[in-house]
Amino acid sequence: MNVLITGGAGFIGSHIVRLFVKRYSNYTIFNLDNLTYAGNLENLKDIEHCANYRFIKGDITDECFVNHLFFEHKFEHIIHLAAESHVDKSIQNPLTFVKTNVIGTVVLLNAFKSLWKGNFESKRFYHISTDEVYGTLGPTGLFSETTAYSPNSPYSASKASSDHFVRAYGETYKIPYIITNCSNNYGPNQFPEKLIPLFIHNIIHNKPLPVYGDGNYTRDWLYVVDHATAIDTVFHNGVSGETYNVGGNNEWKNIDLVRLLCSQMDIKLFRDKGSSERLITYTKDRPGHDLRYAINTSKITKELHWKPSVNFEKGLGITIDWYLKNSSWLNNVTSGTYQSYYKHQYHK
Repeated sequence: MNVLITGGAGFIGSHIVRLFVKRYSNYTIFNLDNLTYAGNLENLKDIEHCANYRFIKGDITDECFVNHLFFEHKFEHIIHLAAESHVDKSIQNPLTFVKTNVIGTVVLLNAFKSLWKGNFESKRFYHISTDEVYGTLGPTGLFSETTAYSPNSPYSASKASSDHFVRAYGETYKIPYIITNCSNNYGPNQFPEKLIPLFIHNIIHNKPLPVYGDGNYTRDWLYVVDHATAIDTVFHNGVSGETYNVGGNNEWKNIDLVRLLCSQMDIKLFRDKGSSERLITYTKDRPGHDLRYAINTSKITKELHWKPSVNFEKGLGITIDWYLKNSSWLNNVTSGTYQSYYKHQYHK
């Protein structure tokens, strides 16, 4: 069985690729990634020589390239993660997000449709999305699969649009699809533009920790390996045409998370208590900043028997330990030298 995973060199994608390659030796896993700034093949060094793994460098918005790829390899299943995902960057350059997240998704849908020409038996298009499509919550309440979409940033609007296109292709062309909307992920291999790896890096180097607004923005956090197991569960057992919300049941205000991170970093770096917390600086809030995200996971728990296994304090400790142990990875990413890995490995 040929399975295409898009964005498989990124943070979440690399964990999905690794899990599928190691767990399903009878699948051939194709990893399609354009290796933009957040795609890093060093994330997959441990499985790059596995017999059931193939890496392909390419752009999901290149229609001719994608069509050729589909007809060459006859992908029966798509797990689509490739996306621009940083909210701040979407505010600066919305069109990049429209191109990758919307146009790229439609190019993949068209290729899948053209390849199988209505014969979708035992096929699946699995689209990975975000809880940010639902907008923002007040102090109470949870996002469910029936919550109305109300995106507040160019990033979340682009993901909402891609969700709608996937559903529309399911209705119009009968493509068997599944969508999952997930909360904030954290864990090893995350590019240090996101809060946790950025602050780990800054604490190591005694740099300021920029906290937006008053720091009371609240997010639900999910350990990335738990997300990978959720995707595995949904891919194999989810019902076509359904949406499943995936969350960690771990709500944290940003400022409380940062203080916990500072506390753990002081211990692990053998620094005086409170040293890292003194690096916290409050910065001007970003436009359209959602107050709170929180996920109701009852559907995936009841119907597919999945639930997160790692609580936040433990997962954060594992994550910090990984970054401290893999300082060369962090240095390569922050300096940009990681981008030479592809040329070294694939153009010898």
